[in-house]
Amino acid sequence: MIQAIDYAAIAPVLIIAAAAVALLLADAFDVPKRFLGLGCAGALLAGLVAVIALAFGGPRATFCLPSGLRGDGPPSCSYVADDFALLFQVIVLAAAVIVVLMSFDEITASRLPAGEYYFLLLCALIGALTLVAARDLVLLIVALETLSLPVFALVALRRYDGRAGEAALKLFLISVISAAVMLFGISLVYGVTGAMHLDRVAAALARTPADLKPVAAVGVVMVIAGFAFKVAAVPFHFWAPDVYQGSPLPVAALLSVVSKAGGFAGLVITVAIGFPSYGHVWGPLLAVLAALTMTLGNVVALRQRHAVRLLAWSSVAQSGYMLAPLAVGARRLPDAVAATAAYVALYAVMNIGAFAVVAAVARRYARNFLTDYRGLARANPAAAAALAFFLVCLAGLPPGVMGLFAKIVVFRATVAGDVVWLAVVMAINTVIGLYYYLAWAVRLFAAPETEGPPLRTGWAVGAAIGAAAAGAVVLSVAPQLVVQTVSAIT
Repeated sequence: MIQAIDYAAIAPVLIIAAAAVALLLADAFDVPKRFLGLGCAGALLAGLVAVIALAFGGPRATFCLPSGLRGDGPPSCSYVADDFALLFQVIVLAAAVIVVLMSFDEITASRLPAGEYYFLLLCALIGALTLVAARDLVLLIVALETLSLPVFALVALRRYDGRAGEAALKLFLISVISAAVMLFGISLVYGVTGAMHLDRVAAALARTPADLKPVAAVGVVMVIAGFAFKVAAVPFHFWAPDVYQGSPLPVAALLSVVSKAGGFAGLVITVAIGFPSYGHVWGPLLAVLAALTMTLGNVVALRQRHAVRLLAWSSVAQSGYMLAPLAVGARRLPDAVAATAAYVALYAVMNIGAFAVVAAVARRYARNFLTDYRGLARANPAAAAALAFFLVCLAGLPPGVMGLFAKIVVFRATVAGDVVWLAVVMAINTVIGLYYYLAWAVRLFAAPETEGPPLRTGWAVGAAIGAAAAGAVVLSVAPQLVVQTVSAIT
């Protein structure tokens, strides 16, 4: 079968793929590390421009089945560049630019091979960009693994560090298990429906014979469990703290924002497009996962003394908030999708900014304990103010209006879907989260135990902090920008 390819639809992926190969070849000819980093950032900005250009046109689709192949409706497409996909591609590429800026100093300090690092980073982004636009189960799993496999190597790239090797091994084993679970679930769904494209899967599941409904339900649950591993939802979360701590900080930021955004996009696409008729199965399941995830993440975060581990457990808790709107199942599903998409977008800005400041502090304090942040306002007032603002946003308090707005969006979607008990759990967890976010913020302005020289961030990390802070301020002043964007995808 010969298929026409819409190269404009896949232009962002093609740009990043070409840049990955070019940077690897450039490294073979001993191009300086700084130029490799600038080239990587330039490619990401070019991809971002391509995504924005697509946003001004209508939805585009490619790799489609012929319209009359099975005589059952319009053509089914594997890759769709619609508003939902473009929103998440913007999130992925914008966060990746900040990750690359954080990487300039990390590559030198940790003696990382620059060519391999940027090549693997761009390969992971290819998977993320494809994942958010995938509309069939085969492309979903291929894109998910394309996102995951390069990250194993990125985590282990500090070859001299035993913690990095341990973290990479844990991530590899968990990812293999999750992929196996998901593939088995997909095989069950295919066995019941005889389809891989999500629109055809949805149509077939809606008319599943009674004797096959239990098999289909098991398949749906296993596919969701595979995504739960990727987004670090309880009880599939246990890899996250050790992997975040053992990774180079830019890679931890990549996992916390880019990988999580891709995982949630894949989950939303699968349940909303492929499994809506089984909302009575996955809705209660996601409600329980959301409650456990936000509760365990916040409670364990209270005990953390290491900055990266605190952000790791905070990231677990934030996954619970993102899952909560989807607990409504098939009821008010468009509103739930919009709420989750809005929260992911706002969370990405807050969390990537916090990681950028942590990366700056790690240049002086390699151990990166919370006590090392005491008196940061004297050592670097701009970095301290930025981190305090990011933490206030994550806590959902003014003046971090974007964080408060994100909480309100998911609360409203959850209550509107009649999952009131989960909204109560969210309210309790929001109060718990206030403590450790504010306790960290207060340390920034406390008197330091010993006076030290000013903390210099370097131009690249400073630019990363500034970009994230600017985004957070804009979205706190005008959070309706996110509302208007996500409203267009439903």
